[in-house]
Amino acid sequence: MKQQLFCNVAVAACSAVCFSSTTAHAQTVNTLAAGDDAPVSVDALRRDVNDLARQLETLKRELEEEKIKLRELRHSVRNDTLATQRGGTAAGSSAAQQAQGGTQVAMQTIVNSPDNASPTEPVGVAPERSNRQREVAQIFEQPGILTPKGKFGLEPSIQYSYSSNNRVALVGYTVIPALLIGLVDVRQVKSNTLTGALTGRYGLSNRMEVEMRVPYVYRSDSTISREIFTGSATDQVFQTSGKAIGDVEVSARYQLNDGGADRPYFIGTMRLKSRTGKDPFDVVTDCVTRCVGNTTGTGLPLELPTGSGSYSLQPGLTWLFPSDPAVFFGSFSYQYNFARKNVSRRVLNGEEEFLGNVKAGDILGANFGMGLALNDKSSFSVGFDLNSVGRTKQNDVTVPGSVRTVLASLLLGYSYRYSDKTSFSLSIGAGLTRDTPDLSLTMRVPMSF
Repeated sequence: MKQQLFCNVAVAACSAVCFSSTTAHAQTVNTLAAGDDAPVSVDALRRDVNDLARQLETLKRELEEEKIKLRELRHSVRNDTLATQRGGTAAGSSAAQQAQGGTQVAMQTIVNSPDNASPTEPVGVAPERSNRQREVAQIFEQPGILTPKGKFGLEPSIQYSYSSNNRVALVGYTVIPALLIGLVDVRQVKSNTLTGALTGRYGLSNRMEVEMRVPYVYRSDSTISREIFTGSATDQVFQTSGKAIGDVEVSARYQLNDGGADRPYFIGTMRLKSRTGKDPFDVVTDCVTRCVGNTTGTGLPLELPTGSGSYSLQPGLTWLFPSDPAVFFGSFSYQYNFARKNVSRRVLNGEEEFLGNVKAGDILGANFGMGLALNDKSSFSVGFDLNSVGRTKQNDVTVPGSVRTVLASLLLGYSYRYSDKTSFSLSIGAGLTRDTPDLSLTMRVPMSF
C-alpha cells in the first residue's frame, strides 16, 4: 500500500513536468515555424523560459508537499499497526487487567481508506491500563483498597440493628419435679440501635493510609416481663434509651506486598478504640442501694450506654485475592481490651457500688467473603463474620455467670459506582447465633477527593 502510494505521487509529478515542458517546446516550435522571415523575439523566449522556471518551482513545492504527506501517511500506518498489535495483546490479557483494577474500555474506531484500506483489517486503540484494584461491595468495616498517596477519602455511613432475646428466670426451689415454690420471671428484650458515623481516610503513601471514625449512637431497649404466681395477668414494659457520641476509633493500614492477577494482597492493620462514649459504669442502674444480693428494682440501666467502657487495641491482617471475575477477601484480628481500675457504678438513690478492677474479655475475630463484579459500575458481595468474646474478669477473677460468647453473621452487600469519586454501598446482615443481632442494615457512601 505504501509503495503504491509513493509510485502514484511520483508518476503524477513527472507527468506534470513533462506536460509543461512539452507545452513550452510546442509554443517555441510554433513561433519558429511561423515563417523564416519572422524574427524570433528574444523577449518572448525569455518570457517562455521564466514561465518554465516558475512552473518548475511550483512543481518542486508540490512535490515537497507530497513527500511530507507521504511521510505522515507512513508514520500513521506504523502507529495503526502498533496499536493493532497492542490491542491484540490487551485482549489476550484482559483477565489480568481486570483483576488488577477494573479496566476502562475505550471506544475503538475503524478507519477505512477509500483507496486501499481493507474493511476486515483491525485498527484500534489499546484499552488504558489501570493499576487500581477492582472495587467490590463493602460488607466489613475495613475497606478493601488503600487510599493513594495524597488523596483524601470521606465515608458517611448509617447502620441499624435489631435484636430480640427471650429469658426465663427461676427464683425458688422445687419440692417435687412438678411443684415449684418461688418466682418465675419471663422476659423479652427487644433492642434497636441506630449508629451514624463519619469516617475519614488519608493516604500517607501508596502503601499506607490512616483513618479516623467518629460515631454517634442512639439506642432504645424494651423489656417485656410478667411475674408468674404473683397474681399479675398483664405484661410489664420497662423502656430505656440513650444517645450520645460513641467510641472514636483511629486506624492505620499498610500494604505488605505487591499483589496482582492470581497473586494475593496482604494488608496489616492496627486499630485503637477510645472510650469517648458513655460507658456502662456512668449510667444509673435501677437498684435502690445495691444490685448484688438486692431484689429491689429491675437491675437494668435507666439510660443505655453508647460505648464499651474500655480502651482496646486491635491488630489484624487483611488479604485480597483477585481471580477474574471475582475477588476473594478476608481478615484475622485480635482485640485486646485494657483493664479499668477502681471502677464504681451508680445506683438509683445516687450511691455508688464499688466494683474494683474490671477487664472485659478479649475478642478473636475472623471473616471472609467473595465479591463479584456485575458490570463496570455495580458489584455484589457475600461474606461471613465471626467473633469470639472472652469472659469478663473482676479483680482478676472471672465474673460469675460470665461465659464466652460467639457472634456470627451472614452478610450480603451491593455496591454501585455513581461516579469516579462517589459510590453507594448497602449491606445486610443476619445473625446466626442468639447473641448476635437478628438484623443489621448498613448504608455507606464512600467519596474520594
